[in-house]
Amino acid sequence: MSIAEIENEIVEEFEMFEQWDDKYQYIIDLGKSLAPMNETLKTEDRLIKGCQSRVWLYTEAKDGKIHFTADSDAIITKGLVALMVRVLSDHTAKEIMEAPLAFIDKIGLKDHLSPTRSNGLLSMVKQMKLDALAMSAKN
Repeated sequence: MSIAEIENEIVEEFEMFEQWDDKYQYIIDLGKSLAPMNETLKTEDRLIKGCQSRVWLYTEAKDGKIHFTADSDAIITKGLVALMVRVLSDHTAKEIMEAPLAFIDKIGLKDHLSPTRSNGLLSMVKQMKLDALAMSAKN
């Protein structure tokens, strides 16, 4: 499934909810469903800078595609990083770097997140794209 198709799927999922309380609950539920991250990967060098909460991101290349593993100590933030992993993981570095991530605006995240969470989300996106760039440079 392409990044655009995954983004459209997420937009459709969020359209099912009318109230932002329900959308926040959905984000929390996404965080709870995030695959567990091995504790040994939760190191200082894997913390995303710019996030108020602690967010760890582990990036690896598998069969020409980039795979992300992430976790956070805050429930909403964990849901946000789960969204980003879902959208960007298991795509090529080029696809990740070129992804416009229009779903963020389409589902209203920028309008409904606090400034600190919004900055954290931007930091996640930036780190994931930087990691994809670094992985493509290695190959």
